[in-house]
Amino acid sequence: MGADMRAKTARQNARNAARAADRAEAEAWSLRMEGHGGPAQPSPTIGQSLNGGYRWLEIECCRCKTRASLPLDAIRRARDTPIWKLEPSFRCRSCGTRRYKPPVRMITLTEQREITPYKWWHPDEER
Repeated sequence: MGADMRAKTARQNARNAARAADRAEAEAWSLRMEGHGGPAQPSPTIGQSLNGGYRWLEIECCRCKTRASLPLDAIRRARDTPIWKLEPSFRCRSCGTRRYKPPVRMITLTEQREITPYKWWHPDEER
């Protein structure tokens, strides 16, 4: 029975250590991206960011400077995908045309949504 208790405690300590390491890596990457603008590589994986408590990725359009917060758990990629590999798949919908949608750049990882989503309205409705 004593060995089982020690094993449970060791597993819990390992989980806490992994969570702290993932959090530190995500925080370091966020500071590097926000403060210096890069480099984006190496970056934590989606799973490491989620395990560390960073659940939102903040991005900005290179053309119109519109910012958005994206939930990492809603991105349909494997959890072991590095965050820097997501950047080419994001495009701006605000200033994009039918043929060209400008690229975006990643700013930081955040624990909660910091940018409120803009309200959607139908063009036929009055505001």
